[in-house]
Amino acid sequence: MIDYLSSLNEPQREGVLNTEGPCMIIAGAGSGKTRVLTYRIAHLIHEKGVDPFNIMALTFTNKAAKEMRDRIETIVGHDARNIWMGTFHSVFARILRAEAHHLGYPSNFTIYDTDDSRTLIKNIVKELGLDETAYKASTVHNRISAAKNRLIGWQDYLANAELMADDAANMRPEIGKIYRAYAMRCFKAGAMDFDDLLFNTDKLFREHLDVLNKYQHRIHYLLVDEFQDTNLCQYYIIRKIAAVRENICVVGDDAQSIYAFRGADITNILNFERDYPDLRVIKLEQNYRSTQNIVNAANSVIRKNRAQLPKNIWTHNEEGSLIELIKAVSDNEEGRLVASSIFEEKMQHQLKFSDFAVLYRTNSQSRAIEEALRRMNIKYKVIGGLSFYQRKEIKDLLAYLRYAINQQDEASFRRIINLPKRGIGNATIDRIIVAANDHDLPIWEVLKHADQFLGNRLSGPISDFVAMIERFSLEVQRKDAYSAAFEIAKGSGLLRELYEDKTVEGLSRYENVQELLNAIKEFVDDPTREDKSLNAFLQEVSLITGQDEDKDKDPDKVTLMTIHMAKGLEFRYVYIVGLEEDLFPSQMMLSSRAELEEERRLFYVAITRAQKRLFLSYALTRYRYGRLKNCEPSRFLDDIDGRYVKLTTRQSVYESSGGTNYARSLVRGIQKTVKSTPKPAQPVHVPAADFEPSDTSGLQQGMKVEHPKFGYGVVIQMDTSGADRKARIQFDNFGEKTLLLSFAKLRIHE
Repeated sequence: MIDYLSSLNEPQREGVLNTEGPCMIIAGAGSGKTRVLTYRIAHLIHEKGVDPFNIMALTFTNKAAKEMRDRIETIVGHDARNIWMGTFHSVFARILRAEAHHLGYPSNFTIYDTDDSRTLIKNIVKELGLDETAYKASTVHNRISAAKNRLIGWQDYLANAELMADDAANMRPEIGKIYRAYAMRCFKAGAMDFDDLLFNTDKLFREHLDVLNKYQHRIHYLLVDEFQDTNLCQYYIIRKIAAVRENICVVGDDAQSIYAFRGADITNILNFERDYPDLRVIKLEQNYRSTQNIVNAANSVIRKNRAQLPKNIWTHNEEGSLIELIKAVSDNEEGRLVASSIFEEKMQHQLKFSDFAVLYRTNSQSRAIEEALRRMNIKYKVIGGLSFYQRKEIKDLLAYLRYAINQQDEASFRRIINLPKRGIGNATIDRIIVAANDHDLPIWEVLKHADQFLGNRLSGPISDFVAMIERFSLEVQRKDAYSAAFEIAKGSGLLRELYEDKTVEGLSRYENVQELLNAIKEFVDDPTREDKSLNAFLQEVSLITGQDEDKDKDPDKVTLMTIHMAKGLEFRYVYIVGLEEDLFPSQMMLSSRAELEEERRLFYVAITRAQKRLFLSYALTRYRYGRLKNCEPSRFLDDIDGRYVKLTTRQSVYESSGGTNYARSLVRGIQKTVKSTPKPAQPVHVPAADFEPSDTSGLQQGMKVEHPKFGYGVVIQMDTSGADRKARIQFDNFGEKTLLLSFAKLRIHE
C-alpha cells in the first residue's frame, strides 16, 4: 500500500482528507492538483470504504481521466475501474445511453462531430433557399452551440425577442428557423451533437425527476477538475446531481480560465461560494513546476486583473535565469532567432528537442517558425493540425460503421450512399431527402421502398445498398468491433478502392485506414474493457479531444502549438512568440475589460507552462492579411515586473544553406558573427515635457488627439456599446489603431 499522505504538503493533505460537504480547491499553476484529486478519490475508497460505483469524477480530456484512473489503481487496485470517471461528454453520454428512451432517442444514438453538424446545417440552409454566404455553416453552428450552452432550446430561441433582434441586426434573421430544422433533423436521425450531450442531460434531469433522483442517490461524491472551464449547462447538471448530499469538490484556478469562446463561464468559480455558503476553500499556492523568476513574473502579470480569487503563488525551486526578451525586425527574423536559440540551448545544455515548446496566439503564426526550424534541420511537430480522425478516408469508413449501427443517421447516409460510386448522384439523394420529409418518414424507410418512392429505374442500385447495410448490421450484432469493422471496410469496397490507388496520396490513405483498423483491434484486445462492441468503440472515438490524440512515434521534436492547446502541459524551455498589440492581446478581444482580462489570463497560462527557461519575442513588422504592418510591443510585456526580464543580445542567424554551417560552428564551439537584418526606419514620437492625458469622456469622432507613443491622429469612430468605451484612431505614422479609452493616454488637441 502506497503511503500517499506523506508526500503531500499541508494544504494538499487538507484537500485529500476533508471529504465531506462542499469544497473548492483553488489550485495554482504547477501546484499538484492532479495528485490531490487522485489521492482524494483513493482516500475515499481505501480509508472511508466508499464504493467506487458511488464516485463520479469529471475532467475535460480523456487523457487526464486515464492518468487519474491509472494513479488511483496503483493505490486501491482494480476497483478504480468502477469509478464514474471521464470527460463531461463521455460520462453524460453514458447516462444518456441508458436513459435516452425518456427523451425519445434510441440508446444507440449517433454522436455528430463538428464536421457532421456543419454539413447538416449547410444542407438545411440550401434547402431553405437562404444565402449560403450570409448563413455560413460555422457561424450558424457557433450561434446554436452558444444557445445550447446557455440552455436555450430552439423553442425558447424563437420566443426570445432579444436573440431574434440580434440576429436581424446581424443580417441573419433566420437562424432561429435553421436551429429548429437542425434540432428536428438530428432527432429524426437519432443523433446528438456534442452540445446535445450536455443540453439533453440537463433536460433529462429537469423533465424526469425520477431519473435525477436515481443518480442523486447513486453518486455520493462528485469531483470536478478544471472547474473554471465549465459552462452554465455543465454547472447546472453537477449542482443537480450533488443536491442531495452536497459532497461536491471542485478543483480549478480562475487565473487559468481561457475558454470563454467555447462557453466557459468564469463566474462559476468566482461565485461558487454564493451557492454553497458553508463552502470549505483550500488554496494550493506552492508551485513545484517553475523557477522563482518565472513564478514571480507570472504573479506580476495576473495581479493586473481585477476579477480574480486572491492567492499568492510561490515556490522553493531555484531562482533560475531571467526571462529573455527577443526583439526582431520582422516575423521571419523572429522565426530565425527562435530557431537559433533553440539549437544553441540544446547544444550547450545537452537537451532534447522535446524539452522545447513554441507557443503562439494564432495557428497562422506557426509558418515563420516552421520555416526557420526546417532550415536548421530541427525536428518539430505541430499540435492542433488536421486530426487523424478528421481525415477524409477515416471519416468515410467511420460513416459506414456508424450507419451499420444506426440507419436513421442522415449525415452518414449522405457520406456513403455513393461511396464508392454506385450510380446514385446528388439529384437522387435530394429526391430521397425530399421524399422522406414529405412523407415524414425516416430516410431508411424510403430506401427500403425505393421502387415506390423513386421508381424502378433507381431501385436497383439502392436495393443493393440496402442489402449491403442490412448485412453489415448483422455483422455488428454478431461480432466484436474489429471483426465487424474489417468486414465493413472490405465489403463496402473502400479498402479495394484505396488499395488500387497507387499514388503517394492513395498509399497514405490506405495506410491511414489500416491504422484505424489497428486501433479497433487494440481496443478489442484491451483486457480491461468489458464492452468490445463496435458501438462502444465509436462512442469512444467520437469523444476524443485534441490532446488525447498525440501518439507521435518519434517524440523527440520541438512542440509548436497555440496557447489554448498548451493548457495543462509543461515544458523545460518555452518560447512565447508574437507578443504584439492587436495580435496578443488579440484585436478581437479588446471590446471590454472582461475580454482583455481573459487575454491576460491566456498570457499567464503561457508563462506558467515553463519549468526552467522562458523566452518572449515580438517583431517590429509582420505580414498580416497580405500587408506588411508596423507593430507595437504588447501591453502585456509592460505587465511583467522588470526585475525578472532581460533583453536578449541574440543575433539573426540566416543563411541560404539552411543554417547548417552555423550549427556546425556551434558544435565546435566557434562563435560566428552574423550581421542582423537592417532595421527599417521606425517613426518615433516624442511628446512634449508638459504632456498630460485629457479627460476622454467627451471624446467624439473627428477630434484630433495625441498619444505618447503613436503621436498625432484623428478619431474616425467611437464605440460605446460595451462596458469600456473604445476609439478607432487614424495615426499619422502608425496607421489605424483601436484603443480602450480607460487605458489609452490621449491628449485632445482643439
